[in-house]
Amino acid sequence: MIPSIAVAIAVLALAACGGGGSKSKSSSASTLPQGTKPVQLDPADFTTNIDNPYWPMRPGSHWVYREVENGEAQRVDVTVTNRTKTLHGIEARVVHDRVSQHGETVEDTYDWYAQDSAGNLWYLGEDTAEYENGKLKTKEGSWAYGVDGAQPGVVVPASPKRGMSYREEYYAGHAEDAAAVLNIGSQVQVPFGRFQNALLTRNFSTIEPTVEEMKLYAKGVGPVMELLVSGGSGRTELLSYTKG
Repeated sequence: MIPSIAVAIAVLALAACGGGGSKSKSSSASTLPQGTKPVQLDPADFTTNIDNPYWPMRPGSHWVYREVENGEAQRVDVTVTNRTKTLHGIEARVVHDRVSQHGETVEDTYDWYAQDSAGNLWYLGEDTAEYENGKLKTKEGSWAYGVDGAQPGVVVPASPKRGMSYREEYYAGHAEDAAAVLNIGSQVQVPFGRFQNALLTRNFSTIEPTVEEMKLYAKGVGPVMELLVSGGSGRTELLSYTKG
């Protein structure tokens, strides 16, 4: 396994070469969304058959992760369902994300994704809930494209290139994540296996400017590692993956 310190040094070195958050035209699905700028998406340009190589989402696919943050370990189960949801005219795939600790659910989320004709994987919203002692604590962070000014973003570009930057989600004051591509030739080892030519991204939010993560996506699998490199300590690794 790659030591945490070695990974942190490697990704921080690459981060210095990452792209910023500049704005550009984003009126079509083939252009990556930027900042707070609204996009006009054509529902006919989207599909729920998601085959982006860095995160394929066939129904039935299941990922299991171990997440350790500030010394606390949790299990994360991500499952692509057979269900779809229509948001602002776009049919999206429903993905269930459950975080548990000692068998008890601490966070339960339904994410909505769709892929455009260029191959970009778009994020159209989420219905999330956090629990404490078995009781609902908050639904903060929930949002949906077209509701109260919320705008969709891209989580994985069709053809990622070093220096490319894009918005992942935008709901003012609630969800303002963005990312930049640092490398497309990274090596990474997690409990599930070793991967070559992984996509490495720098992930950040204007809501929490001191927090920064690095994420690694393996072709044919999806996200395999997340590393919190500022604003705390945390590491998420892929334990298993079952293709749908």
